[in-house]
Amino acid sequence: MENTEKVVYLDNAATTACAPEVLAVMVEALSGACGNPSSHYSVGYEAKEFVDTGRDQMIETEKRVREAVRYLGFGRNEADERTLELIQQSFKDLEQEAGPKSICQIFDLNHTEDGRLVIGQMEIRSKSLSRNLKGCRQVVLFGATLGAGVDRLMRRISLTDMARAVILQSCAAAMLEEYCDECQKKIAAELEEEHLYLRPRFSPGYGDFDICYQEPVVRMLNCAKTIGLTLTDSFMMTPTKSVTAVIGISTQKDRCPISGCEVCTKKDCEYRR
Repeated sequence: MENTEKVVYLDNAATTACAPEVLAVMVEALSGACGNPSSHYSVGYEAKEFVDTGRDQMIETEKRVREAVRYLGFGRNEADERTLELIQQSFKDLEQEAGPKSICQIFDLNHTEDGRLVIGQMEIRSKSLSRNLKGCRQVVLFGATLGAGVDRLMRRISLTDMARAVILQSCAAAMLEEYCDECQKKIAAELEEEHLYLRPRFSPGYGDFDICYQEPVVRMLNCAKTIGLTLTDSFMMTPTKSVTAVIGISTQKDRCPISGCEVCTKKDCEYRR
């Protein structure tokens, strides 16, 4: 007869079971990268690269979990263990379904005397964006999406488990932000070779930068064709986990916080970092 009793191990202060994915990495490390990471020989260099990569991955994993917890509205409170487990599982599910794509293009920027911003054929009135782009003569128009697979996953989960669907939404938002940050770092690295520097990413909907400007940005980047991103009549994006943004290009190496909360004027937002 099969034993269906659940065993709960309480002596974790002494020993703790390894998750299979952790064990697999440990075997890989101990089999190949077994040198002293502080030493100056080839096997040591390989071990150091393995350690550095693992450390960076842990930092990024912790960061994306914190972002998901923030999107869930926990504020400065800690999430419970069950929620953290669901967050980790949600990220694994999203990794399998996501097909991230991005597009960017540089345009000249003109500041008119009456306060308008002119980017190509697009004219913008926004004090918030004007402050962000002060001193810039060029901008990067940027679009990104996690793809339709993420939308399908969220719809499927929402039919059977609304609690998990809410967590999945938050994790998808954190994953999209992470992907946009990676894209912006690559753009910044290329521009810095020409002694040009990026301002913070600024999306339609921030401050008084009206959401209707999604339409010209999507059109100017030909997002429907390049990354499969389209708009509804109310300027909502499809796939839903998508972003458009304007990024200023400056000749001055000012501090450039990538995260949007630092340039948002809504100080009482419950999701603020």
